[in-house]
Amino acid sequence: MSDLPTPGTEPGRADAGPYSAPSPPTPAQPLPVGTAGLGLPPALPEPSLPLKRPRRWLPLLLAIVVVGGSALAMLGYLGWRIGPLAFAVGLSAALLPVPVLVAAFLWLDRYEPEPPRLLVISFLWGAFPATLLALGVNSFFTGWLNVVTLPDAVVATVVAPFIEELGKAAFPLWILWRRRRELSGITDGIVYCGLSGVGFAMVENILYLGGHGFYAGNEQWGPYSGAQLVFGMFLGRILISGFAHPLFTSMTGIGIGIAARSASSWVRWCAPVGGLLLAMILHGSWNLMATLSASISPYFFLYGYIAVMVPVFLSMIGVALWVRAREGRLALQVLPAYATAGWLTPPEVAAMGTLARRHAARVWAKRVAGEPGRRAMKEFQFAATRLALVRDGMNRGLDEYDADRARSATEERDLLQVLSTTRAVFVGRDPQVPPAFFDGAVYRMTFPDGVARTVPMPAEPVVPVPVLLPPPVYAPQPGYPYPPQPYHPPQAS
Repeated sequence: MSDLPTPGTEPGRADAGPYSAPSPPTPAQPLPVGTAGLGLPPALPEPSLPLKRPRRWLPLLLAIVVVGGSALAMLGYLGWRIGPLAFAVGLSAALLPVPVLVAAFLWLDRYEPEPPRLLVISFLWGAFPATLLALGVNSFFTGWLNVVTLPDAVVATVVAPFIEELGKAAFPLWILWRRRRELSGITDGIVYCGLSGVGFAMVENILYLGGHGFYAGNEQWGPYSGAQLVFGMFLGRILISGFAHPLFTSMTGIGIGIAARSASSWVRWCAPVGGLLLAMILHGSWNLMATLSASISPYFFLYGYIAVMVPVFLSMIGVALWVRAREGRLALQVLPAYATAGWLTPPEVAAMGTLARRHAARVWAKRVAGEPGRRAMKEFQFAATRLALVRDGMNRGLDEYDADRARSATEERDLLQVLSTTRAVFVGRDPQVPPAFFDGAVYRMTFPDGVARTVPMPAEPVVPVPVLLPPPVYAPQPGYPYPPQPYHPPQAS
């Protein structure tokens, strides 16, 4: 027989046709729910295909060199052009909104936080390589280099939006291309692109506030006038329109997030391109409003701001909150399969549904096991969220190649082990919860009389209320001869 691949397939790629994801593995023993000693389920078998471990330090080193070189070049250019004093003034004013905007994107990314190194690189990429690229291209077309000269209006409405949005989205697009498993959906795309936009806006504000503001005013009328210009520009560029660059680039992030969770090659190509084009159109429209406002009437910008940009901004906030809530709903949709297999209990699945439930679970874990319990619960929740995303990707058929499928199976196995390990820190330490086992179908609970009974799983998952109840008042009644549960007051933290 020939060793050539079948037409229409590639070496290492799965054959064409519908792909059926394997069912979640089943542990060899049930999961203890309320016991102190929790044995780990046996390790799952290793994937059949060996996985190649890429040299992860090479992309990181390249990013450090590119970002570091661009930072030196950009900061050196700003310091040389506007002077140290104006640079310091512009930097101080431009940094003020950065913590608020960064915190907003990090708050959005609470279900499954992204690797800090990628978040930092995204911010720095927008701040330095993207701004340096935009400065060079815009300078080329405005005639600063005496090569090509275009009208300022054309550069502002056509050239600048194209090159700036492409530069800001370059690193998030690289993540989609090379690290697609890091993207769990639209939320992650918005976060990466939004942070890149925040970094770009920060450096651009240094140039405008320090150069066109303080430097220009100080040169003509003195430092007091320069400070007045800085204050006026601060109101316009930061308080009123500080959301502009993150908003534009977030459109690309939506496309990147859609592409990351789609098994269709057509969607993977078209979604990021469509998002990038939408970002360029919004950016060009914004610059066009400013151009018409300066040349014809200031009402152009006012009308466009109120009628177009504010509704788009509010709609984007609604989309971001909706897709973030969807990550919680995804856990409720995917994780019951692991409860059926015996890896999770219905209350644990239900407690993953919202951020409020997750916070309540961490409070409960801290009450019964102290600070180590809270940290273990936090890690447990992160692993469960990641497990839901991995299983959802397997169900969708996102892994095209056998090596990718083996990698998903390995990650699933590792996450299941993390769930078992972290659960052992806080399980069985709440005196108000009776010892119980869940085998995927029923609970085997030990009642206060010492008799183990079988309790069926409820039709709807219940969420245990992690609060300390008042001490019970025991009054013997017919049919209830059991003594009350002991009352344990909370420990001082």
